[in-house]
Amino acid sequence: MTARKVLCGVMILAASASGCGYRVAGRSNSLPKSIRVIAVPALENKTTSYRIEQRLTTATVHEFLAKTSYRVVPDPANGDAVLHGKVLSVEAAPLLFDTATGRATTMLVTVKCEITLEERETGKILYHADNFLFRNQYEVSTDVKSFFEEQDPALDRLAQDFAARLVAAVTENY
Repeated sequence: MTARKVLCGVMILAASASGCGYRVAGRSNSLPKSIRVIAVPALENKTTSYRIEQRLTTATVHEFLAKTSYRVVPDPANGDAVLHGKVLSVEAAPLLFDTATGRATTMLVTVKCEITLEERETGKILYHADNFLFRNQYEVSTDVKSFFEEQDPALDRLAQDFAARLVAAVTENY
C-alpha cells in the first residue's frame, strides 16, 4: 500500500513538473531580451476618420507603459524596436436595433491596420500583420443629444480596447 502511494505521488509530481505550456495571457514576452525601449511614432491614418490615429497611438503608448516593462519613446532613432502602423479602415455596422424606434442600439466597430514591429539595428521584423483586425461591440444611445456627447468617450474606449489587443499581439506574437 505504501509503495502504491509513493508511486502515485511520483506520477503526480512528474505530471505537474512537466507542465503543458499554458501561460497567463498578457504575461509572456516573445520579444528578444535586447529590446528595452520601443519607439511608437504616430500611426498613419489612411481613413477619413478624423484624428483616429492620434487616439490609437496614445492608447497604445499608455498600454505599453501600463502592461509591460518597456520604455516607450516617440522617436524611432531612440528605440531598440520601432512599432510602425497604418490605420487602413474604420467601419461601424449596426448590430442590434430598438424594435420600437428602429434605431441601432449596438454597433460592431471594426478597425483594420497594418502593423510592424522592427528591431531598429538589424531591421529584423519581430511582428508583422498586414491585416490586424480589431472588432468590438459598443452600445449606442438612442438620444441624439447624448449620442454626440458620448462620441469622444466612446472613441477613447475603442482606442483602449484596440491598444490592449495590439500590445498583447505584439508582445506575445499572436
